[in-house]
Formats: sequence, structure tokens, C-alpha cells
Amino acid sequence: MFNVAYWKHDLRASLVVFLVALPLCLGVALASNAPLSSGLIAGIIGGIVVGFFSSSHVSVSGPAAGLTVIVASAITDLGSFQVFTLSVFIAGLLQIIFSFMKGGSLGNYFPSSVIKGMLAAIGLILILKQFPHAVGFDNDYMGNTSFIQKDGQNTFSEIMLAIRSTHLGSILVALLSLFIMLGWERAAQKGKSIFQLIPGALVAVLSAVLMNEMYKRFFPGLIIDGQHLVKLPYSGGFNEFFTSFSLPDWSALSNSKVYVTAFVIATVASIESLLSVDAADKLSGEGRITSKNRELFAQGMGNTLCGLVGGIPVTAVIVRTTANITGGGKTKLSAIMHGVWLLSCVITIPFILNLIPLSTLAIVLILVGYKLTKPKLIKEMYQKGMNQFIPFMVTILAILFTDLLMGIIIGMMVGFVFVIRSNMHKSIVMVQEGNQYLIRFYKDVSFLQKSALMKMFQEIPEKSSVVIDGSKNVFVDDDIVDLIEDFIKHSKNVGTSVELMKSSLALSSLFKEGVYGQNTKNVA
Repeated sequence: MFNVAYWKHDLRASLVVFLVALPLCLGVALASNAPLSSGLIAGIIGGIVVGFFSSSHVSVSGPAAGLTVIVASAITDLGSFQVFTLSVFIAGLLQIIFSFMKGGSLGNYFPSSVIKGMLAAIGLILILKQFPHAVGFDNDYMGNTSFIQKDGQNTFSEIMLAIRSTHLGSILVALLSLFIMLGWERAAQKGKSIFQLIPGALVAVLSAVLMNEMYKRFFPGLIIDGQHLVKLPYSGGFNEFFTSFSLPDWSALSNSKVYVTAFVIATVASIESLLSVDAADKLSGEGRITSKNRELFAQGMGNTLCGLVGGIPVTAVIVRTTANITGGGKTKLSAIMHGVWLLSCVITIPFILNLIPLSTLAIVLILVGYKLTKPKLIKEMYQKGMNQFIPFMVTILAILFTDLLMGIIIGMMVGFVFVIRSNMHKSIVMVQEGNQYLIRFYKDVSFLQKSALMKMFQEIPEKSSVVIDGSKNVFVDDDIVDLIEDFIKHSKNVGTSVELMKSSLALSSLFKEGVYGQNTKNVA
């Protein structure tokens, strides 16, 4: 997992992920009605602890926007944040149990069209949601992915409000950041070493801080302050940071709601993590396959520790992961180092971090979003046919107009419909010649083909000759066997002869001596 040859790439990527993670940790905690420190604690644990135990080379974990509604309602229902963190602790233990029960295998059944749709949707959401921050309209928190916001606005109405309420100083900073990052990336692609070593996002952020300081001295009307800057809940020092830790309320172990909440968090966090690591494997383009069970174990370790010290739940998250991949991350050292940067900077230089304009961080996220949703991707999915394109587009629209969790559920439902549809295609074929019928199973036949086979049986007239050939398959579902048995019994009454190809082991249960009488033949 660690390779010294890649340390420059990982160090560079870790700084980019750190800049992306910083406002998102704060934003998710704010949206969850949790202490701001809990978001930072979760970000640090997600980077260092989960990064250490995970087998993924590029996935990055931290507090997830997809859990904000669950977390906010749970804190209210349970009565205190300390009781809630007890649920987080138990949720982590459940995820560890899931890993030993091989629950990660669930991640092998996510349709690729839904995964790609999720990535494209997150890219669009980043662009749409970060635009208001880029122009200095910061009424909503950074990292929100829901269509309907807590302030009653939605993604598009927020953009309209932002256009009418722009802040010139923020816009100029955003344009400068965009120019620096695009130019820096182009220079890095040409092989210039300094541009490859230092991330353009870091240069853009430092330039934004200096530009705002220049505003204070020469252009007071353009000053970026207040809610338009990063706001850490610390002033600096080890003691202040560690005193923000809080133990769970162990007296609530007898509260049944604690366990219900823990199960919900463990289930949702596990699904989101499995989706994210699957997407990360596809995004990296290196053909790696992450151990899903190991990932559940890593997430469980992270959430167990979050519950113990006062952090909100963590999952593998695709925004940080994408920033890591596009930033050049090669091994999990980059994920661990981003957690180290969060910890060290929060303790030592929070006063400098509080000088960062949100508009420059918005540009970082917008560029991450663009790389997730390039028009080329939509064209490629369209060329693969409707079985891929429709679930892909439905997932995008569902996530865009609801939220990440609900959108994925809708996308998965549609995706499975098309998976079933494609698997049913030509699994069973019926050929007719006069009053003779050949029904051939071309591959394994599950209960999903029951309706198609039933329709074929209904089309066969009385006093016909039927051959059922299962020689080309190994597995036939019990429901299909039952259907064939019923058809054979019916055939005796209408004068139809049925022959079975005995070479199929899957149909062997039908060859019991004397069961169907003389109209059933075993064809070797």
C-alpha cells in the first residue's frame, strides 16, 4: 500500500484533499446540528485511522453529507450529543461485525451504470452548489448535496439569489483562484517539476489570503470577512483541541433508541462506503479491486473511535476521493497525510486557516466537480445503449433533485430493473416447426425467467410434441423446475408429449421413475 517512489505524488494530493476536507468537515457538522469540533474530529479519524486500516489505495473517508439528516434527527430524538455518540460507537462495532460476516460482498452487486451516474451527479451538484460560494453568497453550508435546503431554498433558487447578491471581492478571488489552478495544472502536465510538486490548489488558497489582506489595506470596500471565511472553533493549542473531545453517555446503554440509531447509521454508512470505494476503483483507472470486507472493518474502526471521542460518523466519501485521485494520489499515504494536515493545522495555525475565503475553496470543489461530470462521460454512456444510459441518467436526476442517499436508492432500483431485463434476454428460446416445439435454456435460469417460460408454455397448443433442452446450463431455479413439473402434469391431460434432455444436471430432479407416466421421456 505504501511505496516510497510515490511519496511526492501522495504529499501533493494530501494537501489538495486537506483543503477540500476542511470546509466540508465544518459544513457537515453544522448541517447535522452537531458541534463544529465533531466534524473536524471525524475528518482527522477518517483520514488517519480509516486510511490506515483500509485496503483502498485512493479512497478517503470523513464526515459525509449523506448522513446529515440522520445525524440531526438522531441527536434530537436521543436528547443529547453524548447519547448520540454512544450510537456511533455501537454502529462502528456493528460495521466490524458486518465485515466478519462478509457483508462487503453486497458491494459487488451495484450496477456500474448507477456508480457512474452517482459520480456524474456529485460532479454536477458540486458545480451548482459551490457557485453561490464562489460569488460570495454563503447562506448555505459548504458540502450540502440536498436539493431542498434547510433555509427553504433549493439548488436552483439559491443560484438565483446568489446572482442578485454577489460580493465583488469574493468574485475576484474566485477568478484569480481559477486562473492559478488551471494554469498550474497545464504547467504540471508539461513536466515542470515545481508545478508537479506543489499543488495549484494550495497556491490558489495562499494567493486568496494575500489578496484579501491587500483588500484590507488598499480596497476596504472589497474586504471578505464574517461568514465568507473559514470559521474554526479553535484559537490554537493542544489543550484546547483535546478538551473538545467528549465521551459517550454510557448510562444510555439501556435506551433501545440508541441501538436502532446505531443500526441505521451502520447500514447507511456501510452502503455509502461500499459505493464510494467501488467508484474509487473505477475512477483510479488502474484496475484495482478494493477488499469490501476490509473496508467495512476500517470504517467500523473509525466510527468506533469517533463515538469514543465525540466525532460524527464517517464514511468513505467520493468528493475527497476524487480530489485525491485528480491531485495525483497513488497510495493510501495521501489519505492518512490529509488527516495529519487537519490535525496539525487545527492545533497550530487555526488563525491562519480562518483567513481563507470560502470563494477560493469553492473553486477547488468546482474543478473537482467538472472532472467528475465531463460531457465525454455522458456520450460514452449513451453509446453503450439504453440498458446503461437510462439507469445512468435516472441516477443523476434522482440525486440532483432529492439528495445523495435517496437518489442512489432510486438509481439502484432502476438499475436492477435493467439488470434483470438484460439477464432475461434470450435466456430461454422456443423454436417451432409444425406441432413440434423445442425450448432451450441457453444459460443459468433463475426465477426471473419464470414469467417468460410460463408465456411459452401457454402458447403451446394441445397434442403437440415438446422437447425441453437444458443441456447448455448448470443451474435451474427451483421455481422453474416446479413450473416444468406443472406443465408436464398438464400435458398428460391434453395429449402433449414432453421430452427432457437428461444431460442437464440442473434438471435431474425431474427424472424420478414413475413420476410423470409414459408421456415423459428422458433424452440422453
